[in-house]
Amino acid sequence: MLQFIKSLYFGFRFFYSLIGVILLFLLSYWLPWLYSITWVFVMLFIITVLIDIALLYKKNGIEATRILPEKFSNSDPNDVTIQYHNKYPFKTYIEVIDELPVQFQKRDFKYSSKILANEKAIFKYQVTPLERGEYKFGYVNIYSQSVLKLAKIKKVFNNEQLVKVYPSFIQMKSLDFLAIDNRISEIGIKKIRRIGHTMEFEQIKDYVIGDDVRTVNWKATAKHRQLMVNQFQDEKAQPIYSIIDTGRVMKMPFRGLTLLDYAINSCLAFSNISLRKKDKTGMLTFSAKTENIVKGSSKLSQLRRIMEVLYNIKTDFLESDFGNLYANLNRTITHRSLLMLYTNFEHQSALKRQLSYLKAINKKHVLVVIFFENTEVEKLTTTEPENITQSAHQTIAEDFIQNKIIMAKELQRNGIQTILTKPEELSINAINKYLEIKARGLI
Repeated sequence: MLQFIKSLYFGFRFFYSLIGVILLFLLSYWLPWLYSITWVFVMLFIITVLIDIALLYKKNGIEATRILPEKFSNSDPNDVTIQYHNKYPFKTYIEVIDELPVQFQKRDFKYSSKILANEKAIFKYQVTPLERGEYKFGYVNIYSQSVLKLAKIKKVFNNEQLVKVYPSFIQMKSLDFLAIDNRISEIGIKKIRRIGHTMEFEQIKDYVIGDDVRTVNWKATAKHRQLMVNQFQDEKAQPIYSIIDTGRVMKMPFRGLTLLDYAINSCLAFSNISLRKKDKTGMLTFSAKTENIVKGSSKLSQLRRIMEVLYNIKTDFLESDFGNLYANLNRTITHRSLLMLYTNFEHQSALKRQLSYLKAINKKHVLVVIFFENTEVEKLTTTEPENITQSAHQTIAEDFIQNKIIMAKELQRNGIQTILTKPEELSINAINKYLEIKARGLI
């Protein structure tokens, strides 16, 4: 009985009808003949409500289930599907309220629809997580009404589910697809002109217009009596490491994501591309100490290992120790490697404190320092100041932007490869720099 009472609700038509009955009783004070008619309406109203309730409780009614993917992709729209089946022998009006994870902070989710007798249907919606971790979905609540819409019953489906949010594998797959199809330039990745050749010989082939005449194989040309050229391929299995700063400077948010999450998403996309190029890909993180070391490997399973490590990375809000990083790199990475260092510098003084360590790392490896433009500050420079205070803020913002450019030039002046990028363009720029370094044969 208690369960029956908890599941029973009344629709708007019930209350509108009740208000109508009250008004009729009120009018019957001046029109006595209306009093008896009103009681007839009351009896009909009660009978109709009871019939409506009986119809809703007579059959199994609506059945529903939620279908989730195995994992969510951070910062990307992810599909959630709710399947429902109307087992009533009549058309039913439903309201679906899905209990979303607390991370979305959405308490007004509702979907309304009508479904024919014995019909099956699906409802899809999308959610965009902005942080990694476990997301717990609660119950699926469905309110059903007949065509009378006087009463409605609530049915709760104990469909609690847990989904893990991983770094953006959707972004990774899109960049992988474009790279394989040689359409990288469509999303901003430049085609790199090859400056030299690697020493890994592939085959001898017929000369075609556009081939480098310096690669002509004269012995093969004499033998076949036509121009033949040596064809070389990119050197493979080169050690590539992503190094992610997890210090407090990486907690800064832009468009809902922290710099750390931008770096993690980029690391996954970049690692996928380098593995496709058959390079030995690895990663590590650092702050006050060096952690999460994944040794370089070109195996296909390496991407899964890197993804699992990236899933659990958190910032520790400590000052990053570049000296400790340099010492650990000397111990763990003994061969000359390409190091993609994701960090951030907001002031020239911060860069100067770490520059000696960066120069020392760059002597043994090819170091690419990646840090971020402050896009929020840039917005101030594009608005027209309305008073002296806003003008002063704009001047400070322009000085801040200029300092970022000076820091990038300072790194380049010391022979360190540099990427100064907007957070949302990080993955594209990191892959572009990697392809450039590969093409120039700097590793």
